[in-house]
Amino acid sequence: MFTDSFLQLNTIFISIIIEAVPFIIIGVFISAIIQMFVSEALLARIIPKNRFGSVVFGTCMGSLFPACECGIVPITERLVRKKVPLQAAIAFMLAGPIINPVVLFATYIAFGSSWQMVFYRAGLAFAVSIAVGLLVSYLFPEDQLRDYVDKKVSHSHHHEANQPARRITFFDRFKGTMDHAVDEFFSVGKYLVFGALIAAAMQTYIKQSVLLSFANTPVTAILIMMVLAFIMSLCSEADAFVASSFRSMFPPGPLTAFLVFGAMVDIKNLIMMLSTFKKKFVAALIGCIFVCVFVGALLISGGWL
Repeated sequence: MFTDSFLQLNTIFISIIIEAVPFIIIGVFISAIIQMFVSEALLARIIPKNRFGSVVFGTCMGSLFPACECGIVPITERLVRKKVPLQAAIAFMLAGPIINPVVLFATYIAFGSSWQMVFYRAGLAFAVSIAVGLLVSYLFPEDQLRDYVDKKVSHSHHHEANQPARRITFFDRFKGTMDHAVDEFFSVGKYLVFGALIAAAMQTYIKQSVLLSFANTPVTAILIMMVLAFIMSLCSEADAFVASSFRSMFPPGPLTAFLVFGAMVDIKNLIMMLSTFKKKFVAALIGCIFVCVFVGALLISGGWL
């Protein structure tokens, strides 16, 4: 019995790692490119100055990045360090893993070439990203990143202070991009491994059938599906195929909650967020996401009871 459960845990753990690593690589390379090629002045020019405009901009920008929640946190961190407003970066982080074309097409295929769940998923994700971004702008007007010292940057600045300034070439930027990507991959990777191990253990030892037995009303069904999404920690490119297997048991509301909440908050990206942002901010952020997704799913379900 113990051997069987251990083998199951090991299989789930490896599958999560294999599923997530390609998107981690994409995320850290995008983060490194932003660091080396995108200046604060450029971002300041293109991002709207007002609160609502910056949140909408961040949400729409998420649709251009085919990254799942596994790789979105490093990109978000880099944007904030580049002085992108926190609310815009958070809106981008929440919307990016859901409303990009790759995920929406996967959702369309998973639900039998039906647009209904695509519209529900994209619509709720868009609404939650804007609502949470606005809440963040009011609750946290200051930077919420954890203390951080980029030793490479500090080291290079120390040498530059003692040497004549020289023109930075494309090769310098390319080398810097590779260095940053490698460093960030190993930094993020350890949190991915830890999160994947916890997710695998919870999937192995917490029976889905027990959780599903409590889903008797729209409220409990939505809550159960949100808990399952958090525990299963699927990548957003693959979660629609799992959600479609629950179609005979749940209406669109709980399914949409599963597809949106899991792509915004799961075990592995929660651990990444805790390594990047202050704990108080992460707790408040998850609370806002939970409430907004829950209310939106209830509205889709057409009732409150």
